[in-house]
Amino acid sequence: MTKSETPITIKKYANRRLYNTGTSTYVTLEDLATMVKDGDDFVVFDAKTGEEITRAVLAQIIFEQENKEGTQNLLPINFLRQLIRFYGDSMQMLVPRYLEVSIDSLTREQSKFREQISQAFGMGGFGGMEDHVRRNMEMFERTFAMFAPFARQSAQNSQGAAEPEKQTKSSSGSGDDIHDLKRQMEEMQKRLDRLGDKGE
Repeated sequence: MTKSETPITIKKYANRRLYNTGTSTYVTLEDLATMVKDGDDFVVFDAKTGEEITRAVLAQIIFEQENKEGTQNLLPINFLRQLIRFYGDSMQMLVPRYLEVSIDSLTREQSKFREQISQAFGMGGFGGMEDHVRRNMEMFERTFAMFAPFARQSAQNSQGAAEPEKQTKSSSGSGDDIHDLKRQMEEMQKRLDRLGDKGE
């Protein structure tokens, strides 16, 4: 069954009701979540202003899914804290691309996970998959931590330091900080490139 190349238009009204113009029916956030899982592309517009609000609606779907009873959460608390810290930060512009590369890599790995389950169905198969997922998540979190700004890392590392040591650090020239930041950026790019190569 082929999917339409044109995204389905969803209109959101003031009463928060969502209207699928493709099927001429009202839908729920759960219906939109099902559409995403089925690969149906859609865009959401505010019926009154005409403003596109797809991002906000997708975020609302994630919020609903994370708070659904009996459903395993996908977003670790530490990840959410890290993500919030990037809003308004100088590194913010790098985060969306990094997350896209990471989720694309995870999506490609998904087919390998399914193959492992089908080839070794049972406790051993699932156990091996869980170990693999855990290793990938640990690598993901370590790499994501690299995005923490240099200034914040320096401040956190120096909280318990003695006063003379703080004075020594503050007396160093700003050129050193810039050099260190550039070095960290280069190292981060190399790791991202390696992650992309592993996912291919």
